[in-house]
Amino acid sequence: MFQGASSLSLDAKGRLSVPTRYRDVLSATAGGLLTLTKHPHGCLMVFPRPEWEKFRERVANLPMSAQWWKRIFLGNAMDVEIDGTGRVLVSPELRVAAGISRDTMLLGMGNHFELWDKATYEAQESQAMQGAMPDVFKDFSF
Repeated sequence: MFQGASSLSLDAKGRLSVPTRYRDVLSATAGGLLTLTKHPHGCLMVFPRPEWEKFRERVANLPMSAQWWKRIFLGNAMDVEIDGTGRVLVSPELRVAAGISRDTMLLGMGNHFELWDKATYEAQESQAMQGAMPDVFKDFSF
């Protein structure tokens, strides 16, 4: 399970350095292979390959009424490999789609990660924190 937030910067070629705390598990469980695709909230989803294959299967089996979402998730998916120095290339197309230029936030979301433009994430998090909590949290204990 991936959790936690990491503030990271892309290099000039659009490569992201995977935090060392995730490298070993990604190497062991996914052979260092990841898949990146668009997320409907304006970030990128980063899946270890075995988790991507489960997600891809679920999306591929959606009915025809979800065809555009199939295109968004599957048609924009890019396979990448963690290189020898622990970096992955984020394609220019996906960087543009998520508004990522340099500074990012990588969030562990359980079985995958979200990669956000840092300023966008901070603005959306601030907005969410100022609003009311969703009803599903009414009986949740902190």
